[in-house]
Amino acid sequence: MSDFLAALGRVPPLLAQHVLLSAAALLLGIAISLPLAILAARRPHAGRVILGIASLIQTVPSLALLALFYPLLLWLSALVGGGIPALGFLPSLIALTLYALLPIIRNGVAGLTGIDPAVQQAAKAVGMTPAQALRLVEAPLVAPVLIAGIRTAAVWTIGAATLSTTVGQPSLGDMIFAGLQTQNWALVLAGCAAAAALALGVDALIGLVERGIARRRRWLWLGATLALLAGLAAATAPMWRSDDGNVVTIGAKNFSEQYILARLIGDRLTRAGYCVRYRDGLGSAVIYGALTSGAIDVYVDYAGTLWTGPMRRRDVPAPATMVRAIGDWTRASSGVASLGPLGFENAYAFAMRGDDAARRGIASLADLVAAAPDLRLASDLEFLERPEWAAVRRAYPLRFAKTTPYAPTFMYRALASGEADVISAFSSDGRIAAEHLRVLADPRHAIPSYDALLLVAPRRAGDAAFTAALAPLVGHIPVTAMREANYQVDRDTAKRTPEQAADWLARRLALPAPR
Repeated sequence: MSDFLAALGRVPPLLAQHVLLSAAALLLGIAISLPLAILAARRPHAGRVILGIASLIQTVPSLALLALFYPLLLWLSALVGGGIPALGFLPSLIALTLYALLPIIRNGVAGLTGIDPAVQQAAKAVGMTPAQALRLVEAPLVAPVLIAGIRTAAVWTIGAATLSTTVGQPSLGDMIFAGLQTQNWALVLAGCAAAAALALGVDALIGLVERGIARRRRWLWLGATLALLAGLAAATAPMWRSDDGNVVTIGAKNFSEQYILARLIGDRLTRAGYCVRYRDGLGSAVIYGALTSGAIDVYVDYAGTLWTGPMRRRDVPAPATMVRAIGDWTRASSGVASLGPLGFENAYAFAMRGDDAARRGIASLADLVAAAPDLRLASDLEFLERPEWAAVRRAYPLRFAKTTPYAPTFMYRALASGEADVISAFSSDGRIAAEHLRVLADPRHAIPSYDALLLVAPRRAGDAAFTAALAPLVGHIPVTAMREANYQVDRDTAKRTPEQAADWLARRLALPAPR
């Protein structure tokens, strides 16, 4: 219970962002849907097109819809000379607004086409214009049906808003994604409970508005509307508290090591006098863009990820050469400063259960080629679409019986349970030794090095106090310490939170205090 209560303490600021995003998307969705519903009801041919497009949008998974707006907004920003944010609030707002359209349009059309023609003829007979008939006659009749569609859209929007975490927009999804990855079920439960309570509360209040209009009870719908506005103001209140102007945003990808390093960085910056906040759960495809755009100020990335991703390099030079080239490229292309490698590598490494690998006589990727058709590969969510996987398949013609992506934690569980035979592991993961896994050698050097690099946004690169606070981390985190810190979070018993593991790591490294 104490863990759950502690998790609830993280709800208010994320709830504020969640409510603001959901409310903005719903209101924008209503504003777009109402004229479209009228047009669709008045002109059946146009109506079929409008409803068809709105229905088509619903077939696109919400996570994919969010991700699609990232490259689109990048392209639009480049087209107009910059200034359009591709991450955070804007792509989330657009995607959720599109998701809200269908139920509102459909119910609006159903309500308008269901009005008795005699009523419409009567309005015309008394001399009402079409606009007057719509406002004075049709709108009151359609309102209960329309509001039922708004209720559905509200619940959908609040639920889908949890996925905005993946494109850098804070929401209750931050807690859910982080909890799932670190198996902190109190965090997952708190995030889910808050999102469910918000959805149920909004649905109930909009239901009262619907009932009040249907029964012509002004006090009921007006009171429910005021309650909605009061709830919006209360939920978003944490956003309007003034900051000291020295807020730093620390980014992290969606696995335990990233959460730990983000908290280690955050602790040092906090002690250096900065106000810190976190953007967790960002994917590799968007996090570097978030840094260059200023959406985040600092994060840890890996040399091989930058080399094969943003830099689109396919050669595999020596690690030191790669690190220097990355630093030169980030500075020249975007002004991002690479403070240097932290001292450990977290490379992709194919791994098998030790006893299974020994029984099959597999010690390297070359040995794996012949056995692969009878084996199942489990990977993290990104690996099968990454250039590294393509490079491995070019060097070793691997053809597995089945390939399945998992969240990293569940990838290891799939291997342990026998649902997978091979995984795309991470070399700094403590579970490799703890679970007696065999890491397969890469004799043809298909996989580049993955030194952990500390990257700083352009606007912070010249901040001497900022970089001085982080400089002691560079070159001072051995892989053994990182593995142990990771395992504290990932193990099944006596688990620690990323904050606790970061505190342990700071004490283990005996880092000097920031000035």
